[in-house]
Parts: sequence; structure tokens; C-alpha cells
Amino acid sequence: MIERRLHNEVVSELQHMPAVALLGPRQAGKTTLAEQISRERPALYLDLESALDRERLVEPASYLARHADELVILDEVQRVPGLFEELRGVIDRGRREGRGNGRFLLLGSASIDLLRQSESLAGRIAYLELMPFDVLEASVAGIGLDALWVRGGFPNSVLAVDDAASLRWRGNFIRTYLVRDVPQLGAQIPATTLERLWTMLAHQQGCMLNLASLARSLEVTGRTVSRYVDLLVDLLLVRRLPPWTSNAGKRLVRAPKVYVRDSGIVHALLGLLTYDQLLSHPVVGGSWEGFVIENLLNVAGPWVDASFYRSRGGAEADLVLSWRDGRRWLVEIKRASAAKLHRGFTAAWEDVKPERGFVVYAGSERYPVRRDVDAIGLVELCRELEALAG
Repeated sequence: MIERRLHNEVVSELQHMPAVALLGPRQAGKTTLAEQISRERPALYLDLESALDRERLVEPASYLARHADELVILDEVQRVPGLFEELRGVIDRGRREGRGNGRFLLLGSASIDLLRQSESLAGRIAYLELMPFDVLEASVAGIGLDALWVRGGFPNSVLAVDDAASLRWRGNFIRTYLVRDVPQLGAQIPATTLERLWTMLAHQQGCMLNLASLARSLEVTGRTVSRYVDLLVDLLLVRRLPPWTSNAGKRLVRAPKVYVRDSGIVHALLGLLTYDQLLSHPVVGGSWEGFVIENLLNVAGPWVDASFYRSRGGAEADLVLSWRDGRRWLVEIKRASAAKLHRGFTAAWEDVKPERGFVVYAGSERYPVRRDVDAIGLVELCRELEALAG
């Protein structure tokens, strides 16, 4: 079993907070991680997609009172929106009785929906995000970088017996979201329309989000396609990367970039089975860019703000990492085996004024490209970020 880096952080938060919400897409490993934690202490697991487990919570206060000395794990907790008010009462009563922290571990796969429902737990809950395996977790398990890139990080995909089995699993994953999970959220969206949108976003991996163009292709309004994209973002399947806008004197682009977050899902939507097929496809550069960005942000954690830089004059950089103490890194992403800087990166450097710069390329050797800018492999840069985060 591959150990998740988030394990110790979940345990630590449970020691300091009454409730911890673990957010992530379906099949990313939330339940497996919760089961591992449950072996370390008395625990009760309830799957709120199960009618039987939901019935146990018809009278939640009295039921949970019988399990006051256990960690209660509630899976797919957004399925029972009225539960959060009850949890607040249980937590406050437990605090008065001397049972403050480590009461509830809440698992959810729809971030905005869950955050909205859990507003009543403000001051009583911590939020953590568990995404599919990243390069550091995969490397410990002996999974190669290229295999992780092609198959993506979902455990059942990357650990499949071969590429064909991995692609089948991802195809079923996509269909399950379209025909079951989206309707469960109450979204009235035709599955074929949402699949077309998801596929179009995969084709445009790393491009500026153009709602008008997408709306024309789907034959819907711009407001409708914006709502569809919001849903995919909420499900943690798509990322909108905002533009860097700190310099009001520059003419900077205002539209976000858009990425399908898991590279394996990108390739499944495009029907790409093997590494060789990926290398010969036009999406290869955008796929690599999205793969690098997701890994860097997954390792950096929620304390780092991410954006990209692009001016209307042509200056650009793929990623700006901003820490809350004012530090910034500027990152350029290249699929080539040699790292080269373009003139636009130099112009972006002068505006952003970062502390450090990196060119993430397909090689692994680290070497200076110019003063304060290193060419570096993805794994090594992730290790640097992990050291900062830890």
C-alpha cells in the first residue's frame, strides 16, 4: 500500500480540531486513508451513500452520543446537508464535557457544496485536500514518472496491470461521474453535453478559458457553459489557474487558464493509450504543463498561491508561486530535453521580481540557465517544495 504524505497531517489536525474535512475527487484514496487512520484508534465508519448508514443518523445527536469516545468517519458527507447543524451541537456539547478534538473525519468529493454546508462548523473544522498520487508518493512506490504522467495518479489507474486496463478504468470513472455523480448533486446537465465539454477542455489543456467559444461549440449560452465549468471545478476535476494581477500598470490578461487536473483523465478523454501515442499528439505540451502544475501545487499545499503571468505584450511565465511572507518563485515548464528561456520569461521576471526561478524540463540534471534560474527535473523541484512545506 502506498503511504500518503497527508496521513500525518490528518492525524495532527485531528489532535487540534474537533472535525477535519478531507476533500478530493472520488477514487483518489480518501476512504483508504481514513481506514488506515481508523486502525490507530477506536473508530466508526459510516458511508452516507448507503441508505442503511443514513438511517442510523435519523436521530444523529442520540446516535453519535453512543459513540462519543470514537472517531466517527462520515464518507460522502455532502449527501446529508442537514447533518452539519447537528454536528455543531454534538461538538459543542463534547467540548463542555471535556471531549474536544478528534471527534469527526468528514470525507467529501464536492468541495464548494461541502464548504457551503459546513459553514455552521466555523472554528470547529479544518480542511485538507487529498488528490491522486503525486510524483513523490509514486516514486517511493517505484512508479516511474512517465507511467504516472500517462496513466494519471488515481490509484486504480496507475496500479493497473497494463495500459489497456488502466484506460478502461478511467473510461468507467468518467462515465460514472457523468451518469451517477453529477445527477446526485442535483445538476440538470445532459451527460453527453458535459462529456463534450470535458473533452473540449482536455483538447485545450493549458489554454485560456474562452467561454464564448465553448458556448458556441456546445450550442448553449455563455452563462450555461460557465455553470458547467463551475461544476467540474467543484468536483475537483478541473482547475482554473488565475492570472497574476499584482501590477496594475501593466496590460495583463484577465482570463484564467484551464486544466483537467489529472493527466490520465486528459488522455482517456482523448483516447490516448500509450506513452508513444501521447508524444505524437498535439496535446503533449499542454498535458505535460498541467501534470507539472498539479504536482507542484499538490506538494506545496494550501499555503502557496498559484497563478500564471501573461501580458498583452507577450511576456509570460507558466506559473507564479507566491508565499504569504512575500516570497515568489517563477516557473517555466518545457517538455523538451533541454531547458531554454525565451524573451517573454525575462520580461515577466522584471515585473514579478521573484526570489528564485526554475525551468522544469523533461530531464533530471540540475544546472543553471542564468543567474537565479535553474533547469530542474519535476521530482527534484517537488522535493524542494516539500522541504519548505514541512
